[in-house]
Amino acid sequence: MTPLISVPNVSEGRDRDALDAIGAAFGAAGARVLDLHADVDHHRSVFTLAGEPGSLGTALAAGTEEALRHIDLTRDRGIHPHVGAVDVVPVVHRTDDERGPACAEALVAAEEIGRLGVPVLLYGELAGGRTRAELRRGGPSELARRLRDGELRPDFGPREMDPRKGATLVAARPVLVAFNFEVDATLAEAQAAARAVREGGSDGLPGVRALGLHLQSTGVVQVSVNIEDHHAVPLARLLEAVSRHVPVTAGEVIGLPPRAAFEGWPDDVPLRNRRTLEEALAA
Repeated sequence: MTPLISVPNVSEGRDRDALDAIGAAFGAAGARVLDLHADVDHHRSVFTLAGEPGSLGTALAAGTEEALRHIDLTRDRGIHPHVGAVDVVPVVHRTDDERGPACAEALVAAEEIGRLGVPVLLYGELAGGRTRAELRRGGPSELARRLRDGELRPDFGPREMDPRKGATLVAARPVLVAFNFEVDATLAEAQAAARAVREGGSDGLPGVRALGLHLQSTGVVQVSVNIEDHHAVPLARLLEAVSRHVPVTAGEVIGLPPRAAFEGWPDDVPLRNRRTLEEALAA
């Protein structure tokens, strides 16, 4: 049976013992941990998991339960936008045949995470196209207010948010590529470049979300992007767009993009963490 892929994002990028415990909980419940990308400045980690239909949803809830033991949103959580200790839990469908099983596993995960006392809100195709950005607007405190005032209703779990746990956003979605461009620019210049290349910008590309960020630990400035369709916008095409606004010095892969996302990437731009989903599944 072809495994499904999930890429839960947790709001912890510094405590390796906590991340090891969360990964072990995913594994003990039946998921295979293919990759872990942790970032101390974003204070965020992305797990890439593979699991069988019928068991992946339960494994996602088990890892979430362990994460809630270690992560406290009332403490500093870094520069990445978030609303939850376990912030997003997408189940990925790589083909049309996987769409139904991915939706089913996402709903199982959402229901079981809700039972842990966490408000769960669906996004994407399970919620009529509602986006993560809509739900994250204003951060955890604003989402808590919107739930409390009845502007939003959780799809699963309690209406009130525990400030330590926040809420969890769950989806079934196609492959998304997360990537950081390291740039020789000021933060303001990186932010302007991000506005230009994201969908709707002056040089915008379809399905691209982008932010300009400064990493305090290293002084590196990034244009951090999500690409919703790597066939329409491979990384090389986005590199060209970003480079029209700021010099790009390197690229950093988050998680495990499909091999096709790297087609055309130039040899003269360093690329860190280059490992594909196909390679990880075959290992």
